[in-house]
Amino acid sequence: MASPYIELVVGERTVKVTNPDKVYFPEIGATKRELVEYYVSVGEGALRALKDRPTNLKRHPDGVQTEAIYQKRMPPRHPDWLQSVTVTFPSGRTAQSMRVTEVATIAYCANLGTIDFHPWQVRASDVEHPDELRIDLDPQPGLGFDAARRAAFLARDVLGEFGMTGFVKTSGNRGAHIAVRIEPRWDFVQVRHAGIALARAIEERDPDLVTTAWWKEERGDRVFVDFNQNARDRTVVSAYSIRAQPHAPVSTPLTWDELEDADPRDFDIRTVPARFAKLGDVHAAIDDQAYSIEPLLDLYAQDERGDMPYPPNYPKMPGEPKRVQPSKARSDT
Repeated sequence: MASPYIELVVGERTVKVTNPDKVYFPEIGATKRELVEYYVSVGEGALRALKDRPTNLKRHPDGVQTEAIYQKRMPPRHPDWLQSVTVTFPSGRTAQSMRVTEVATIAYCANLGTIDFHPWQVRASDVEHPDELRIDLDPQPGLGFDAARRAAFLARDVLGEFGMTGFVKTSGNRGAHIAVRIEPRWDFVQVRHAGIALARAIEERDPDLVTTAWWKEERGDRVFVDFNQNARDRTVVSAYSIRAQPHAPVSTPLTWDELEDADPRDFDIRTVPARFAKLGDVHAAIDDQAYSIEPLLDLYAQDERGDMPYPPNYPKMPGEPKRVQPSKARSDT
């Protein structure tokens, strides 16, 4: 027997939603239909974060209580109106990635069970030169969102000294993300170097709160600035993306004033649509100005510490230090 379905009109498209009553978020009873309708309701903002970007999909076709499918490639069977873009992975292999061009694309992916959307920091027009510098603030175990909040304000102040404006959002968990629109003139290696310089500058402001230590054993009870989120094929969850947790939290854009007393638990699949209807996209100005990262690259060049380790799945990179955790390196000697 054919699966039950409904059809939603999304812009100029009709998107089929199969098994609309399947429960995806058991803690709150939210269904697949609610998932798709959520993304349509915040479509303008979600599209701004994803438009023309190669996008990885984190799918849970049977709900968040089941194991995720991480999909970096375009689904082999798809409507002819969906678009793709060729990306190159650190290994040198290439693939066709989902290219988000309209709200209907997001709705289509949600029908596939996509809960989290993870866009690259490039656009389809130039996949080798990022147009976004990302600051990922990750509180270590035992810390809550307040630590990420304080680190975010430090980051805002450092960005201001470089004449740059960042746009902050909750991660949908305990952390925070800041996006800075940059000119697409530098490659992934250079943008990552700029991210390292910026992370170190934030750390210097309050080393008891913030760390750039790549190895977990060295981070302590601090907020880690994950500079490697600026490397090729590393992604952070997009603005307005739901997170694959039982209560369906949302990675929600905030103004800096709102960050003062924001509680990420207030933003979920059922509260964010009303917020969006009232306020619109509070990050609507993110594309108004793109910044140069030359000052950050100059700061990186002046730093005798040089490069930092890449993630373990990357090939050895020129200038990279040993990719061995400090305790193991000491025991080896």
